[in-house]
Amino acid sequence: MNVRLPVTLAELFAALEEPGARVLAGGTDLLVQLRSRAGAHGSQTLVGLERIRELQGITATDGVIRIGAAETHASILENRLARSRLPLLTAALAELGGPAIRNMGTIGGNACTASPAGDSLPPLYALEAEVELASRQGLRRMAISGFIQGPGRTSLERGEILSALLVPQAKGFDLHHFEKVGRRSALAIAVVSLAALIRRDPSGRVLEARLALGSVGPTVLRCPEAENLLTGRRLTLASLKPAAAALRRAVTPIDDVRATAAYRRQVAGNLLLRLAVLA
Repeated sequence: MNVRLPVTLAELFAALEEPGARVLAGGTDLLVQLRSRAGAHGSQTLVGLERIRELQGITATDGVIRIGAAETHASILENRLARSRLPLLTAALAELGGPAIRNMGTIGGNACTASPAGDSLPPLYALEAEVELASRQGLRRMAISGFIQGPGRTSLERGEILSALLVPQAKGFDLHHFEKVGRRSALAIAVVSLAALIRRDPSGRVLEARLALGSVGPTVLRCPEAENLLTGRRLTLASLKPAAAALRRAVTPIDDVRATAAYRRQVAGNLLLRLAVLA
């Protein structure tokens, strides 16, 4: 196995043209996959991203926070700009794995792994983030909801990388909430997760609701029916129950070793009901 450590995007794109080249960011997912297929690597080339400055940094422009794809979960949590302007995302990252995973894993890697249980993804969907994709031909942007196509599948083309996440600030939203349910209290893969953004008027009535759920379908799910049911209402148990029922109808969970589909469906609605406590 060969390892390349480019320091510029030009060097990166040249390395990606080598046969069997694969991008290596934090490696928390890729290295596990490679170990499970030991002896089947052939002449595979791993192309590391950690030395490329264009893939690093957290900056703000016109209300949009640009997060370089090679930023680790820990570096985002330690960044004052991210903590103050993207509290929904940092709340999720604080629950992602343990310190070792957060220190190595990157936000770009979490998006490209495209796991329905990826902790960063429901907040990014609720925040209506975009991905910035780079290749020799230049840059293109698209919504993260269009970028992720299914478990392990994205819209990346050959020779292209995810270079940054472009995350709008949720201005005017007064409730930012992330919660996940797992089979243990730490280092848990989400059985169900919910990212909620709520914008209310001075009387407490919902002006806009964004709800994004993880681990209940092949991709993160937004539920417009539930969001609309909350609009114009206060967050009471009575108003949340119809929206929770809509969520349970919308999700398409599976049975696996971590939970049954029926359990996931019930928990998806229950997580929304908990907003009554936060209101």
